Amino acid sequence: MNNFFKIFVAHREMPEFDRRVLEVLREPLESGQITISRAAHQSDFPARFQLVAAMNPCPCGYLGHSSGKCRCTPDAVARYQGKISGPLLDRIDLQIQVGALPHEELLRQADGERSAAIAARVELAFDRQLRRQGKSNQGLSTAEIDAYCRPDASGEQLLRTAMTRLNWSARAYHRVLKVARTIADLAGARGVEPPHVAEAIQYRRALREQ
Repeated sequence: MNNFFKIFVAHREMPEFDRRVLEVLREPLESGQITISRAAHQSDFPARFQLVAAMNPCPCGYLGHSSGKCRCTPDAVARYQGKISGPLLDRIDLQIQVGALPHEELLRQADGERSAAIAARVELAFDRQLRRQGKSNQGLSTAEIDAYCRPDASGEQLLRTAMTRLNWSARAYHRVLKVARTIADLAGARGVEPPHVAEAIQYRRALREQ
């Protein structure tokens, strides 16, 4: 049986789901499997998937917008964002804030990289991971992260500073290291360098400090 599943969620933002439903995602995001218990029976099922979710920054959706339309109180914003728990956020590797674009930018043809070129670069990066450690970076254990993702002294200090300032957990620390290792692989770099660590840190600061 193929143990990779794709999940598509349309027309619904993440905080609009019941919090209990969202919390169920923590186990499969961490382990790649889910345990179902019924009466005296317990079964484990493969549940490896890629989670892609979106949400507004506040109930009205205009927090931080240049128009100044947002009238949400700080308490309302905190309640809305608090629907996504810290432990769940801890398990989401990339958290990107996407600002509203001016109309002229939306109408202008963007200069983007061709999908074929991106796919080729991703394939090369994945091949580097398999040759180096026999698996993708996503599947590395804590001991393997220490062996394959450790940055140089400058990168380590940069990450430690971010951990202290942003109050990150050990889980967040190791996930940032895996992202930094992936960024280095995409760049064709042999080791994890400070620019790779800095980029990985920026991918984890969208919603709130955790």
